[in-house]
Amino acid sequence: MRRRLTMKFGAVPEIDQCIAGLKASGYVNDSRLAENYAIYRTGTKAVGRARLGRELSRKLLSKEVIDSALARAFQEVPEEQLIQRAIERRVRSKGLPVSPADRKKLFDYLVRLGFEYDLILKKIRTLPAATDSDASED
Repeated sequence: MRRRLTMKFGAVPEIDQCIAGLKASGYVNDSRLAENYAIYRTGTKAVGRARLGRELSRKLLSKEVIDSALARAFQEVPEEQLIQRAIERRVRSKGLPVSPADRKKLFDYLVRLGFEYDLILKKIRTLPAATDSDASED
């Protein structure tokens, strides 16, 4: 906030006073922002720890605040549940992966969502095998 106000109005002492007043009133709280954002994101979309961490770091929050928010968010909704939701959604739209190339696409999709390599492999290996006839029936 300080950076944006400084860009707009220049370096004036009122900015520090304003931010101090907002902090004292509880309107500016990095921890609360990070936790609320992380819980919101895991509730609306299946995202992994890495992606959510990157999103929070773009908000210029400290590493401690980000780690705390991630721990709280993934305590409420485990990452295994989120990756399962992401896989189910992908399978509904694209079908079960038939070929190695399809499995690679699913893997890449889950990596982009920010899930860990080992968790992705574990979940992909448990998927039922699809045949070419399953894909052609749709």
